[in-house]
Parts: sequence; C-alpha cells; structure tokens
Amino acid sequence: MHRSIRDIPGFLAGHATLAEAGTGCTAIVCPKGATGAVDVRGGAPATRETDLLRPEETVNVLHCVMLSGGSAYGLAAASGAAEELERRGVGLDVGVGIVPIVSSACLFDLACGSATVRPGMEEGAQSVANAFEEKDKPLARGNVGAGCGCTVGKLEGPERSMKSGLGEDVESAGELLVGALSAVNAVGNICDPETGKPLSGLLSEDGTHIVNEEDALIAASTSLVMPLARTNTTISCIVTNARLTKAEATKVAQMAADGYAHAIRPTHTTNDGDTIFVMASGSLEAPVDLVGTLAVRAIERAIADAAREARPAFGLKAASSFDSEI
Repeated sequence: MHRSIRDIPGFLAGHATLAEAGTGCTAIVCPKGATGAVDVRGGAPATRETDLLRPEETVNVLHCVMLSGGSAYGLAAASGAAEELERRGVGLDVGVGIVPIVSSACLFDLACGSATVRPGMEEGAQSVANAFEEKDKPLARGNVGAGCGCTVGKLEGPERSMKSGLGEDVESAGELLVGALSAVNAVGNICDPETGKPLSGLLSEDGTHIVNEEDALIAASTSLVMPLARTNTTISCIVTNARLTKAEATKVAQMAADGYAHAIRPTHTTNDGDTIFVMASGSLEAPVDLVGTLAVRAIERAIADAAREARPAFGLKAASSFDSEI
C-alpha cells in the first residue's frame, strides 16, 4: 500500500497544476514550523531562501518548501505561498506581524509545454490552500504540480527524451517516519534503484527502447554539446517526525543526495540544479544516521515513483508506455 507524506503528522502538501501549459508547483507545509536544511549539488540551481537554512544562521524554523516549475520565473510561487500562509496565521512572529519562512527551488520546464506560462503568486497561494483543504485525500503524483512539465533523458535533446513527473515515498523504522517528495527533471536516465533497470530516459533513435545514457555520454566524449544547457533539475523535500538540529538536518540532506545517484544516471551534472530540502517536525528523538539512511531510500524510491507515475504528454513517451518492461 502506498504511503504519502500527507500521512506524516504535522505536514501538509498540495499542488497547483497548469496542465495545458505543462507546468505547476507543489507546496510542502509544516504549520507549526520545522527545522529546515538544504543541500544543493547541481551546477545550475534556481532557489530562494536557502542561505537562512545554513546551520550558522539564526532562523531556526521553516514553514514551507515550494517546489516549482517555470525556471527562475517560478520563484514567484513562493511569494504567493507566503501570503497565503500569512492569511492563515502561519509564520514567525516578529512582533509587528507574522512572516512565514518559505524556501523554494525551481526546475526548467519551459521547453515542455508553454514557455510563456509559469507558476506565479496565484498558483503558489493555491498550492498552499490545497495543502490545507485536501489534507484527507491521497496526494496526486505524476504529471501534477512541480512534476507537470518534467522530462528526463535529454542528452540528445528533447526529441529523444521522455516524460517524467512527481513522485513520493515514505520509509519508517518503528515510530520514525521519513518521507520524500521529488520532481524529477533530470538530464539523466531514471533507474530502478534496486535492479538498476532503466525506467525512463534517453530513447533509442527508433524510439523502441531506453539507451544507457552514461555509455552514450562516454561515447560522445569531448564532442558532446548539451542541447539547452542548464535546463535540468531534480528538486526534492525530505519530511520527518525526527527531532534534529539544523546541523543534523543538513547532514540528512547531504546523505539523501546519495539517493539521486542510486536512481539517476548520470546525476549532479553541470546541467542539473539538484536540490534537496529537509523539514523535521521534532516529534521524537532518532539517530541522525538512521534518519539519513531512511532519507536515501525514500529519495531513490520517490524518484522511481515519479517515473512510474508519469503519463505520456506533449508528444513524449513515459515509463508507462513500456509497462510490460517495468
């Protein structure tokens, strides 16, 4: 049975999807505030409010992580999220008002649907509203929210790429819960983390099967010219009921990045803006290494889930196009 991050007490999640334009955004909310952290491994990130998550900074609470399409334009969705949270009384009390702490990362989906339609303040506010209002419903996955315009396997350009999306997974050890939500827009292939079998990625020239992209990259050698450089990113959020300091949450984010390497090949390239946030609600004590280990597993399985849940769109095949093989 699939478990959702909506099942982890203290956390909410919601989407706003612009389906025809192939873009959207996804809000992960902790109304009471969480300990936050971030790890940025990719070479081309588009982010907001990541500096305050560093362990040495004095802001110790994070209310929302916004994952958005729209490239750098999509950062506006975080402002809409902040305004909606303020309306709902969620934020840091600064004496003269409430300031919600919203961190964000965006992915490039402008080449998938419409290049002129991007998630903005309205969509950011809507995703937060949906997080509150749909908390008792299953969270949609695949071509929704930040995953709406995601594609993978782009070494040879968009013509041989495949549709990806947004996925999630929850792992547990006793009462400890660690969940991951990932919008997968990688230049590389998505592989089953347990078998290594490709789920989605670079199509063969005849479109009948998925090519090993690492082998293709090595074969291209110095002649490789990446089409649409710096237009790929996998952005994720880890949520847990563990009690962590900012330094410990940062270590969990760093460990979780190994999940990218298990499920995306190649990963962390100069053309990816890979980013992982952590939100820890602090409900119970747990060893940091255990939280990090579960986070790795949750991330890699969420990435695979994003590939499996994606559906063909915008003329692109998806993993579901090869159901008999996955």
